[in-house]
Amino acid sequence: MDGRKDLNVLVGANIKREREKAGYTQDRFSELLGIGSKSLSSVERGVVGVSLTTLLRICDILNISANVLLYEQTQKNDVHSIVLQLKMLSAEQFEIASDVMKNLIKAFSLEK
Repeated sequence: MDGRKDLNVLVGANIKREREKAGYTQDRFSELLGIGSKSLSSVERGVVGVSLTTLLRICDILNISANVLLYEQTQKNDVHSIVLQLKMLSAEQFEIASDVMKNLIKAFSLEK
């Protein structure tokens, strides 16, 4: 396989992994991206590459860095799954969660 094909397969597999981690079906995710589900399937299988515009939309929807998709570099802590959960909260619930997290971080920094 040539380098371009290898990159398409890597990026496609990473997109699929992150999409599934975020809980999106192919149909729903392709709808959010504004592309057909068959096109998304081809991207995820590495049959075709993804445009930069689509790559940026994927990163925005999944709230991840392009590095996660391009280099398979995931963060040490799964921050984006927490972000996805926080996005589902009401404004009031978010404020409570934010206060709790601030206090936790403050408490952790005192332990050092």
